[in-house]
Amino acid sequence: MSPQSNGLNLIYRPRRLRRTAALRRMVQETQLTVNDLIYPMFVTEGENQKVEVASMPGCYRFSLDLLLQEIAEVYALGINAIALFPVIPESKKDETGSESYNPEGLVQRTVAAIEQQTPDITVITDVALDPFTSHGHDGLLDEDGYVMNDETVEVLAKMSVSQAQAGADMVAPSDMMDGRIGAIREALDAAGFTHVGILAYSAKYASAYYGPFRDALDSAPKSGDKKTYQMDPANSIEAVKEVELDVDEGADIVMVKPALPYLDIIAKVREATDVPVAAYNVSGEYAMIKAAGQNGWIDEKKVILETLLSIKRAGADLILTYFAKEVALMLK
Repeated sequence: MSPQSNGLNLIYRPRRLRRTAALRRMVQETQLTVNDLIYPMFVTEGENQKVEVASMPGCYRFSLDLLLQEIAEVYALGINAIALFPVIPESKKDETGSESYNPEGLVQRTVAAIEQQTPDITVITDVALDPFTSHGHDGLLDEDGYVMNDETVEVLAKMSVSQAQAGADMVAPSDMMDGRIGAIREALDAAGFTHVGILAYSAKYASAYYGPFRDALDSAPKSGDKKTYQMDPANSIEAVKEVELDVDEGADIVMVKPALPYLDIIAKVREATDVPVAAYNVSGEYAMIKAAGQNGWIDEKKVILETLLSIKRAGADLILTYFAKEVALMLK
């Protein structure tokens, strides 16, 4: 029976372009490639150490010797950038996070070693004090336990210059202090590092999705929370304002964190700026997919690809994701 005899007069049938896999590939609007991926990696002190993060199956804390091996492997898969996060021993933490700008610190030694071994990979370093402070906050505390903004920014600028001196290609302030992008840009330029970029965590929310990451670094705050400096999950207009401020202060790339609960924010940010937009597919998002996959509740590989594709479709140019290596293998 013809469509017309059923009362249908379909001049345009969208299903025509879905009929075969080749047709679907031809008209696919959003493409996910290995070039879109930034791989977050954890480095720890010691030698021959590869310790799995219990709440992040498949993610490891690597000592520098094994981290270098892993970086060589992921670069061979086509991953162009890593984001480096240090596991700092308690003995090296203090109230002011002074280890963060130690020229012989873990981050600085790691960056220098990566640049020597794999100079073509882009090394992005985290600029925040929580891995280095004994209290676990992203800044210096006053006598009442409040994170001080301007005093913290001074330390973040020193930390950024120290990382640049070690060879970092890009620094990534993740603290959410006011004015830190401008201060870091000024400090880098004054030290002769005009070529070092800034990936700004511009819209970083006070999210419950960070738990496994804090397990990995042992960096959870010892008291209180981070709501006085990270953004309220209820706000979206504020995110655009934060992005505009960071771009005005010199950010080369802006980022939304987390990604999946904030796809609407990614879309708003993409419309509001013409600089590249990154999104962080964070540890909690990773852990949920891994847990469901291990229990056989989902097709893990298909869900990973669909998840990252949704982040790109929302407007992200780049995605920080712990799935980067798996996805590179899948796409390869």
